[in-house]
Amino acid sequence: MLARVASGALAGLDAHEVVVEVDVVTGAPAFVVVGLPDAAVQEARERVRAAVVNSGFEFPSRRVTVNLAPADVRKEGPAFDLPIALALLLATGQVTAGGGDGLAVVGELGLDGALRPVAGALALAQGLRRQGRRGLLLPAANAAEAALVPGLAAYPAASLREAAARLAAGGGPAAPPADA
Repeated sequence: MLARVASGALAGLDAHEVVVEVDVVTGAPAFVVVGLPDAAVQEARERVRAAVVNSGFEFPSRRVTVNLAPADVRKEGPAFDLPIALALLLATGQVTAGGGDGLAVVGELGLDGALRPVAGALALAQGLRRQGRRGLLLPAANAAEAALVPGLAAYPAASLREAAARLAAGGGPAAPPADA
């Protein structure tokens, strides 16, 4: 089964949207990441696998292919951990998306499923808003930063389990703007 989650990447201070596609099919167990990932993104395989299992979800013993599109743009850093994990959970039917069509997702995962802050959250939030995104699901530590962007709702989460629940709820209540 195929699932897609919107995310984003920074090239300097410019943000661009990245679509994280996960396809889970019958076959020899494998976990492959394509789409010009750097070493940190390649290492996401191990962080995602551990975080999924340690959060109480099932990691499939099938062939998992992750595509980070567009394929011609270099993807750097651990901010793709959370969108990869959520797309995997969607593709395996362990989580459903609840109407978050305008939602993008970023976040680094700890092996225990805890979310760690990502660098450049404000620039990423601004760029994703310019590209039409209305919400950003991200680590709680970055929520106040992202909430500064007018027209973009920041949806904080502390863990993979909480992020999955927010995705199922279409984002849930947004973090208040920093000046509130």
